[in-house]
Amino acid sequence: MPASTLRIGVFGGTFDPPHIGHLVVAAECRGALGLDHMLLVVAGEPWQKVGERAISPAPVRLELAATAVEPYPGLEVSDLEVRRGGFSYTADTLDELARRHPGAELFVVLGADAARGLPTWERVDEVTAHATLVVCARDGGFGELPDGVDWERVTVPRIDVSSTEIRRRVAAGRSIEVLVPPGTALSIRDRGLYRDTR
Repeated sequence: MPASTLRIGVFGGTFDPPHIGHLVVAAECRGALGLDHMLLVVAGEPWQKVGERAISPAPVRLELAATAVEPYPGLEVSDLEVRRGGFSYTADTLDELARRHPGAELFVVLGADAARGLPTWERVDEVTAHATLVVCARDGGFGELPDGVDWERVTVPRIDVSSTEIRRRVAAGRSIEVLVPPGTALSIRDRGLYRDTR
């Protein structure tokens, strides 16, 4: 009997910091799609955010992501884009994963807002040719992708939290308990992160 095809989810992001909303999306997609691996791929240098604000160093964001997924079997952190250096492009990440795992099915997980911005992605034709796009949305607000794009829908619970809000709360001296996993909150505190959001 032939071995089953490996199914790998790719959930990229800045993760500055990762929060419970990220974990819910990752866990829901892993379960809904029957993924063998659900990778949170930390962007080394997120090209779409350059110049918007100061971004924590990649090794710090990797550490935060690792502490976030630690309690959750099946969720993994990938440092592919950090090790590669330079701007982080999903097309390059898919190429590398395909080389490492020949024949694997790749799934790129993104929110509805990111899906609407798909035409702005670097080498988007390569992304859509080599992976199934997985659009996660709450309340059925998936929108539509361009014709000819292979995509699946996953409904996720509504959790109103963002990395921006976490940074603001830390800067204001407010609690982030429950909004991020305990290990991540501890790392943020110990490193003195996000105390100045200017």
